[in-house]
Amino acid sequence: MTDPRIIIFNGIGSVGKSSTAKALQKIASEHFLHVPGDAFLEMLPDAMMDHPDGIVFKTLQTSNGPSVAIEMGPAMDRLMRGFRRSVAALAHEGNSLLVDDVMLYETDQHYYREVLGEFDVRFVGFFAPLDMLEQRERDRKDRLVGLARWQYGRVHKGIAYDLEIDTSETSPDECARKIAQAFSL
Repeated sequence: MTDPRIIIFNGIGSVGKSSTAKALQKIASEHFLHVPGDAFLEMLPDAMMDHPDGIVFKTLQTSNGPSVAIEMGPAMDRLMRGFRRSVAALAHEGNSLLVDDVMLYETDQHYYREVLGEFDVRFVGFFAPLDMLEQRERDRKDRLVGLARWQYGRVHKGIAYDLEIDTSETSPDECARKIAQAFSL
């Protein structure tokens, strides 16, 4: 068995992280588990949604349209730390991982580095123009319109990447090939 590898995808919702992870699973020479951060958000009980101890989505009206701010309370903070620590637990068992995250703060990457220090970890930044992300958000119907606008100036701030991917003109299959080539997968 080879040492597990961990590739953390960071980007705004609807940028193409999950689609790329699924495409990469098909072509990589080793088996990677896809660990979507959204699955952890779904673990919150309904009572913690729109609750200051959990997570609150606040719609702000701007001159360019709605912007949905995220406020996280202590229950959400614990959940996110647990999500990131679970990545380490999966890797300790020998699993290679494709982690799909939306890191809102530079400290999120620091925490990953702290809990994953002994592993081969790569960070991939996913980028696309705001107007395209907002259109994808509207098309998906399962997103709050305005999240992309609020996340846009935050998600990549202070984050160091091993690879950056522009999904505006690149399909998930092409993104997967670029990642596979860059990291010899």
